[in-house]
Amino acid sequence: MTTTKLHNPTGSRPTSATTTWATAPTRTISAGGVTFAYRELGPRTGVPLVFLHHFTAVLDDWDPRVIDGVSAERHVIAFDNRGVGATSGSPSSSMEQMADDAITFVKAKGFERVDLFGFSMGGMIAQEMVLKEPRLVRKMILAGTGPAGGEGISTVARIANYDLLRGLFTGQDPKQFLFFTRTPGGIEAGKAFLQRLKERSENRDKEITLSAYAAQLRALGAWGRKEPADLSVVKQPVLVANGDDDRMVPTSNTRDLARRLPNSTLVIYPDAGHGGVFQFHAEFVPTALEFLAR
Repeated sequence: MTTTKLHNPTGSRPTSATTTWATAPTRTISAGGVTFAYRELGPRTGVPLVFLHHFTAVLDDWDPRVIDGVSAERHVIAFDNRGVGATSGSPSSSMEQMADDAITFVKAKGFERVDLFGFSMGGMIAQEMVLKEPRLVRKMILAGTGPAGGEGISTVARIANYDLLRGLFTGQDPKQFLFFTRTPGGIEAGKAFLQRLKERSENRDKEITLSAYAAQLRALGAWGRKEPADLSVVKQPVLVANGDDDRMVPTSNTRDLARRLPNSTLVIYPDAGHGGVFQFHAEFVPTALEFLAR
């Protein structure tokens, strides 16, 4: 049994005129003992595109330029993982559990087939989903991510904690270091991205908790130590993207992932890091739309 309702703390009535990520209402749907928080945009036609979160992300961490750009033509849904943001329950500590939760959410929404956009940790969740339920997935976009057992993935905790401290000592958001290069172009792109994340001023999501942060670090560590899956069985078209200098999930993983997937297209952005698809949103959005429309 599933239920859905609008989460509207102000008591104001949402209107159908909502067209941007900055103003989209947060709704909830309950399934499998979890109440998932999500937002939905775009035309309610065609195959829905489900966005899968990166490490530490809540709904307000998605780049509005990417969400708004893609939802101009596609039905887009993004949701909080279990125990993260406004979604209930205890946070999952493995990619397999997160994939099960994502499948539960998709089916609760009544979707029989979806496209997936997984960024970073979300790309790992997407890989588990397509292996568990191949008939549920039509196409995938995997950005800033890599295969199980990939180079450097098991040490994400060290990098994340180091950059968290760098952020605290310099008064900057850790994403400036984690997602972008330290070149002039990368630094400016990071500042612009972080400003875009502030565009939503009302009804923002809850921040991730320390327990959820720790659970996701355990999931990333286990994924990095896991034996690689046989991705040759994934016949779906996949767009694989990253920056050319990703220090969080080294770019070599992106190239390796594209090689392992038999029906993949690879895009590498220059002078860009983990957040390459956000830095190059003006190029990425039309590439993604063209890929989904093929």
